[in-house]
Amino acid sequence: MSKNTVGRGKIPVFLLTGFLGAGKSTLLNHVLQQPAFGDTAVIINEFGDVALDHDLVRVGESRITRATTGCLCCTLGSDVRSTLYELQTMVDAGEVAFSRVVIETTGLADPAPVVNQLLPGGAAAFGLADHIVARNFELAGIVTLVDILTAELAIENQFEASKQIAFADRLVLTKTDLARDPATKTDIERLRAQLSILNPSAPIIDWRKSDFDAAELFLPRRYRPTDLGDDVTLWLALEGAIASDNKIQAKQDDDKARLTRHGARIRTFAILRDEPVEAAAFQQFLELLSKSAGPSLLRVKGIISVEGDPDRPRIVHAVQHVVYPHTVLERWPDEDRRTRLVFITDGIEPDPVKQLFEASLNSRPAIIQRALTGIRKDTMKVFRFVAIQGARVWKLSATNRQGSHHG
Repeated sequence: MSKNTVGRGKIPVFLLTGFLGAGKSTLLNHVLQQPAFGDTAVIINEFGDVALDHDLVRVGESRITRATTGCLCCTLGSDVRSTLYELQTMVDAGEVAFSRVVIETTGLADPAPVVNQLLPGGAAAFGLADHIVARNFELAGIVTLVDILTAELAIENQFEASKQIAFADRLVLTKTDLARDPATKTDIERLRAQLSILNPSAPIIDWRKSDFDAAELFLPRRYRPTDLGDDVTLWLALEGAIASDNKIQAKQDDDKARLTRHGARIRTFAILRDEPVEAAAFQQFLELLSKSAGPSLLRVKGIISVEGDPDRPRIVHAVQHVVYPHTVLERWPDEDRRTRLVFITDGIEPDPVKQLFEASLNSRPAIIQRALTGIRKDTMKVFRFVAIQGARVWKLSATNRQGSHHG
């Protein structure tokens, strides 16, 4: 595609979102393998200090630009505009050409601040670069993936999951091929009803249906938040006010101006290992961690080197109580052949997880039990905190009801 063709109109930008473990990278891989998407620019945002997802996306002819690690919604959306501006300068220099941009957000991302950065009349433009982005790019759609195995817990416990669903103009159910018994199929229908309440406008699409076409999710269209209900409109208005306040504060102290949207309980950390791991011992580690942490294990994702087959890395993935089968790659995606694991937890500290990892690989039963005790203590702290917060909300609600009756 020529540079002139790209410049005829605004370039459509799509957000690909969904809570941790929903399958965003898998869908992105599937789409980018299609020849029609060879002229796609991709921005991959990652939560945490160790970048991993960009190694797991095979892009072929596509140009990849990875945003800085750390959640986009916590940096006031500035990474979105700055990265789009970088892409536009490359287009103007004749270095690249593309017809669409796909932004894969971190699973914890609140879509509101990112959407506000891309909508006309949203967050105010600051500087020439923001105006250039507004002239050349437009938000064309939001695709939210919903994991049928973990969605109900995510919606119940993580407000970002509900907002990701509410902002979507396309909802995609993932892992429906794992629904083999009548009870699970009934759960899917209940989930569909819940999604329709959170977002009555967006079509709900089953990834595993024979007529599913991933490319159609990224066809240019007009994204209109007003079609999605009053909640979305109010959230965007609130984001506008927050962004304005924080822009002023940022001039005084940039570090303090960064928002922490995900609560003090969210932890992200990594484990790196130079030596290959023994496959059975590593699997034991994942299963013990998943069983002991449960809903507090928001995600484990990694690439590991395995003893006896170090040239073919394994992709590992666990979400809450589910450990997924490993995927074998025929070669390493880059020169870094270390085992790299990224963890996102709700209240679980890094130390007991790292102890469990080392003890599992080295067959140290006493240390394994000590580490599991530490993990369980952390999860109990979270449960107590949630219970106390729930009691406070109930008490406040009861007080308000009594006041209204007396009034």
